[in-house]
Amino acid sequence: MPKISPELLSVLRCPVTGSHLIQEDDELVSTAAGDTGVKLRYPIEDGIPLLLPPELRLAATAAGSDQHDSRPSEA
Repeated sequence: MPKISPELLSVLRCPVTGSHLIQEDDELVSTAAGDTGVKLRYPIEDGIPLLLPPELRLAATAAGSDQHDSRPSEA
């Protein structure tokens, strides 16, 4: 599990609540709850925090899987 540096954590904020983030295992967790009353969680992949709101993360994942393996068709 890559550890996010304290310097980076000091400037990162939750994109939904604007609150500080803390690292728990392989995720960053907001220190304030969102509209649903739950603290938001953001995955860390390959040492990079993915700070997309949950609804956009699903859309980005779906769009990314469509684009990565596609190649232009040859006529």
